[in-house]
Amino acid sequence: MRSARLKPGGPGRPAAYMSAMDPSPRHGLINSLQSILLIGGMAVIVWICAEAILGGTGALWALAVVAGLVLVTSAGQSEMVLSMYRARPVSAREFPDGVRLLEQLAERAGLSGRVALYYVPSRLPNAFATRTREHAAVAVSDGLLRLLNGRELAGVLAHEVSHVANRDLWIMGLADVMSRLTSLVSWVGQILLIVNLPLILMGSVAVPWTVPLLLIFAPTIMSLLQLALSRTREFDADLGAARLTGDPAGLASALAKLERRAGRFWEEILLPGRRIPEPSLLRTHPKTQDRIARLRELDPEAFRPRPTVPATAVAMPWPRVAPRPRWHRTGVWY
Repeated sequence: MRSARLKPGGPGRPAAYMSAMDPSPRHGLINSLQSILLIGGMAVIVWICAEAILGGTGALWALAVVAGLVLVTSAGQSEMVLSMYRARPVSAREFPDGVRLLEQLAERAGLSGRVALYYVPSRLPNAFATRTREHAAVAVSDGLLRLLNGRELAGVLAHEVSHVANRDLWIMGLADVMSRLTSLVSWVGQILLIVNLPLILMGSVAVPWTVPLLLIFAPTIMSLLQLALSRTREFDADLGAARLTGDPAGLASALAKLERRAGRFWEEILLPGRRIPEPSLLRTHPKTQDRIARLRELDPEAFRPRPTVPATAVAMPWPRVAPRPRWHRTGVWY
């Protein structure tokens, strides 16, 4: 696979892509409002749960201590994720075309730090980004590299780079911290209610009926808000990928291949209507059909210049992964 050729716009980054990741004012305002509302809603739920158990002052101290502990432990979370997937860094000498393409996409996105490419030895097609905006990592699996051609791979890599450039990793990490805080507070509150159940039944302790309901349903509400936030970021990452590659059809083609690989294509032919539809509220990603439709509605002429990435198979230096995908005790499919 030949790498994308950029038209430099001076001594720094390419001039045509200095603002490639900058959305329109209206889109940026809507995107910011959505994120603020979702994150704000999650913060309100965390506070209400903690305040119901510990009171105002106690809730402030407890949240500060626990949030600090969670943030400290989250510092190594990215490395833990890479380790769980058995991902290893890829050098420019080992896979020059892939590393060069990722570097050029990161340059187009205006990322000042280095974006490292990682290889996951798994037959399952998968890609994800982790770490921080200043020092990010994009991991791609063996199955993904063998499934996609150069043009489609550029779209997938651009999608992950867009996540990094939009600070989605930080936003989703913050949402995860608040979700875990809510779960912790909920469990502590439910344990306290059980321990004090005799006093409550005797009337010695008065507990409003809203408190047990809040402690029971708060984690579920937080999960739904977290999923909604994830879906909004996916649509934005698709748009960012189209801006970076100038080729929305490339990412649409990759998404269609991944959807067929998941088995849905044959199920629709052999067993139409048999699959139980997954509720939209429980999706981490929007429906693939919706994502493809949005990409196809974009005007390719609005994203010039287009990089020259041929639609040929990706030349890989690694042998094919032999074992079939299997579930690991860590909860990861290899």
